[in-house]
Amino acid sequence: MQTNFTIAQLTDPDIRHADNILRKCVHCGFCTATCPTYVLLGDELDSPRGRIYLIKDMLESAKPASAKVVKHIDRCLSCLACMTTCPSGVNYMHLVDQAREHIENTFQRPFTDRALRALLAWILPNPRLFRLALISAQFSRHFLSLMPRKLSNLIAFAPRHLPKRSRADEPGIKRTNGAPTHRVALLAGCAQRVLDPGINESTIRLLTRHGCEVVISPGTGCCGALTHHMGKNLSAATKAKANIAAWTRELEDVGLDAIVTNTSGCGTMLQNYGHIFRDDKIWSDRAATISDRVVDISEFLAKIGVSGVAPSKLSVAYHSACSLQHGQQVHEVPKTLLKDCGFEVLEIPEGHLCCGSAGTYNLLQPTLANKLRDRKLANIETTEPDVIAAGNIGCITQLASGTVIPIVHTVQLLDWATGGPKPEPMGHSF
Repeated sequence: MQTNFTIAQLTDPDIRHADNILRKCVHCGFCTATCPTYVLLGDELDSPRGRIYLIKDMLESAKPASAKVVKHIDRCLSCLACMTTCPSGVNYMHLVDQAREHIENTFQRPFTDRALRALLAWILPNPRLFRLALISAQFSRHFLSLMPRKLSNLIAFAPRHLPKRSRADEPGIKRTNGAPTHRVALLAGCAQRVLDPGINESTIRLLTRHGCEVVISPGTGCCGALTHHMGKNLSAATKAKANIAAWTRELEDVGLDAIVTNTSGCGTMLQNYGHIFRDDKIWSDRAATISDRVVDISEFLAKIGVSGVAPSKLSVAYHSACSLQHGQQVHEVPKTLLKDCGFEVLEIPEGHLCCGSAGTYNLLQPTLANKLRDRKLANIETTEPDVIAAGNIGCITQLASGTVIPIVHTVQLLDWATGGPKPEPMGHSF
C-alpha cells in the first residue's frame, strides 16, 4: 500500500511504525474471509482491509477521528484472525491499537459512551470494585426496565451467582510437596479472580503437583489489556509498569523460569510489553525481558509434561480463544494435553471465528457480540460435547451466557485428571 506521510510526520516513531505496517498491505483481501464482523455484516469497512484504509487516511491527515472511522474501528474485535490469515505479515494489532489511541485523544464521544467506558476502565481492572459492582448488579436486576439501555445491558450480563473469594491467588509462594524443579510467576489477574477464582486454584494445584514453585508477586495486578484496547494507553502503561517492576525484582532476587498466564488475553498483552515500551529509555529493556519470559499455561505444561487419566471418558469441545490461537499462535498444544489425559477432543466448525467476548466488546457492542456467541454455540452444539473447554475467562463467561453445556478452563480439566477436584461447573452429571 502506498502511503503519503510527510517527512515531519515520519519523525514520530509511532507514525513510522504505522507507515511500515501499512506498506506491507497488498490489498489481497484474504483477511475478509476470516474477519468475524465482515462475515456477519458484509461491509468492506468492517473488514481489516477496509479499516486499514480508514486508519491510513486518519493518520495521514493528522486530523481528529471522524464518527465514521470511530464506528468501524469500534466494531473491530481485535481478534487478530486477520493476522493469522495475512500472507504479507501485516501487524494489524499494532495498527488498530494506535488508531484507538488516536480516537481516544481526538474524538469527543457522546456523554453516555464516555461514561460507560470510564466506568468499565475503572471497575474491571480492580477486583474489589468489580466484586462490589457484581453484587450491586444482582440487586439491580429487578429494575432493569427502568434503566438506560446501556446500563441494563451491563447488569443483564452480570452472573447471577458470584463465587466466594479465594485466598489461593493472594501474593506469596505456593510450594511443592518435594524439592521444586521449576519456579514460575503466575499472573493472578483481575476480572478472572472475581468471576471464577477456581481457575487460579486449579492452576496452582496443577503446577505444584508437577514440581513447580508458584510465585504470585506483590505489586502485580491487571495486565493493562482492558484499558489498552480502549485507547486509554496512559492507564494501561501504569498497570504494565507495576507488573514489570514487580517481576523484575523477582528475577533479580531469586529468578524465574517463566511468567505463566492462564488468561490468554492477558498473555498476549504481556508478550506485547516489549513493543509498547520500545522507545522508552527507562523501561524498554526491562519490558522486553519480561515479555520474553511470558508463556501460556498450556505451553508451559507441555514443556514440563503432564501425566494424568480422565476420571471418565468425556467428549470436550475445545474452543480456542482468539488471543491464544491468533495472538500467540498456540493451536494444538491445549488439545494435545487434553488428549494425553484421556479426554476425547472434538473439533469445532469455524473454530477460527471469535465468540464475541473480546475484552469489553460484549459490553460495548452487545448486539454483534451476541450474534457471534450464538453462531459459535451453534457450531459447538453440532459436535454434541459433554463439556466445553477454553483458555480465557472472557470466552468462558461469554459462552456460558448462552448455553447449558458446562464450560470450564482447560487447566480445570487437567487438574481433575491429575488428582484435583471435579470442576464445579460440571455439577453432579459426570
